Amino acid sequence: MNSSTAEIVYDIFQQICKIPRPSHYEGAIADFLCRFAESLGLEYDRDGNDCVVIRKDATPGFEKAETVVLLNHMDMVAVSDGSRPFNPLADGIETFVCDGWMHAKGTSLGADNGIGLSMALAVLADSTIQHGPIEVLTTTNEEDGMTGAAALSADFIRGRKVINLDSEDYDTITIGAAGAYIQKATLPIKRIPTPEGLAFFRVCVSGGQGGHSGVDINKMRCNAIKTLCNALFTYKYIPHSDKESERLLFSSINGGEANASIPSRCEAIVGVDESCESEFVTQMQRRAAMIERLYSMSDPDVSLTIEKVAAPDAVFEDNDIPAIIDSIPCGPLSMRDDMPDTVMTSNNIGVIASQDDVVTISCHTRSFDNSEMTNLAEGIASHFMSFGATTETLMNTPGWQENAESSYLELVDNTFCDILGFHPRKVAMHFVLEAGYYVEKYPGIEIACIGPRIIEPHSARERVELNTVDGIWEVLVELLKRLSIV
Repeated sequence: MNSSTAEIVYDIFQQICKIPRPSHYEGAIADFLCRFAESLGLEYDRDGNDCVVIRKDATPGFEKAETVVLLNHMDMVAVSDGSRPFNPLADGIETFVCDGWMHAKGTSLGADNGIGLSMALAVLADSTIQHGPIEVLTTTNEEDGMTGAAALSADFIRGRKVINLDSEDYDTITIGAAGAYIQKATLPIKRIPTPEGLAFFRVCVSGGQGGHSGVDINKMRCNAIKTLCNALFTYKYIPHSDKESERLLFSSINGGEANASIPSRCEAIVGVDESCESEFVTQMQRRAAMIERLYSMSDPDVSLTIEKVAAPDAVFEDNDIPAIIDSIPCGPLSMRDDMPDTVMTSNNIGVIASQDDVVTISCHTRSFDNSEMTNLAEGIASHFMSFGATTETLMNTPGWQENAESSYLELVDNTFCDILGFHPRKVAMHFVLEAGYYVEKYPGIEIACIGPRIIEPHSARERVELNTVDGIWEVLVELLKRLSIV
């Protein structure tokens, strides 16, 4: 193939799109990676968490060069806009191209991090690229706990120069990332037969843009879980119409699809006293109007709807859910003084689900300050426990900051400039990368994160700009060449 084009990258990406690969279910994509290595006659290792490293010898004459690691993750945040049936455990991703951008039909695209992975595999398949020894490391569960990276053995990779192809900003080199703390609370509930004298309604917040709970958290988008529970909290706990608060009993509440996404939809089935039916509807309609005004600029399609439904057979005996959610901080909480418009600390309520005798709630806390992140997450855990919930830490990964003045980053910067005609920005991002684990695990490691322009990751509007894929491919090929010269 001609390494000046990225056609092989797109071909590999289409193969990857056929394989379901949500976080925690990466066995099939790991199988694909192993078969890919075997088809090229390359050495590979696969660990007990399905992380895979594929090794390719240097181009003849460049064996003395330092080993370069091409780093990616194989899982994706698989979410749908509800426009068509989609089972993330069984269905592939259907793509289409419009005006120079690749999209998916009704789902997230998985360009995060499938495009970067496709670039790394294309390097393995291309015999015309000059390079030193290469390791393509692909980890599991990056999007929902980073357990793959956390459990890597100290000898799983040999290289100490890392090109992480998991960036989403074409004109940047990411040299730092926030830490992350994901926790899940499990609240026991007791279901009782539905009492007489209740009217039931389906209350739903929907139409939000959703998005990445790190890079999109400062865009003031609607968190459907928080918004719905705030509306119900207002009815239950704030006196209205000269009456004390009335009963509000839940039959179900479900919202969000992934811990790392801003939830675009949340729905609850709730019952109120029949005597208060009109009052409840009026209150919800007022909240709906407030929500539309609040998000008219940042999330214009979001809405709250209310629909009367038949009474269910059972309801939750306790109804503290609105109070639990109302007191959890959500969105950007502080900003970095040294980087304009960069969030320092944030929290996102990602998923709420009621099933059988429990309600589960996930929170994704991020910060560049590890102490601030831990204190916030522990405070949220204490809040959950005060309502009788237990909490489980799914991820607690440190932040990462590279030396912006290193000779390695200077080489990456100069390669960008020579190939694309501009010096990229060096930025720290309010998303989470596995780099914090590698810095702790592999002494002396250096990491530069680059990638094409990916818009709205972790949502059904995710798309990647194709000409930036071509550009980053050219940068990658040239960078490998320069790193091969001892």
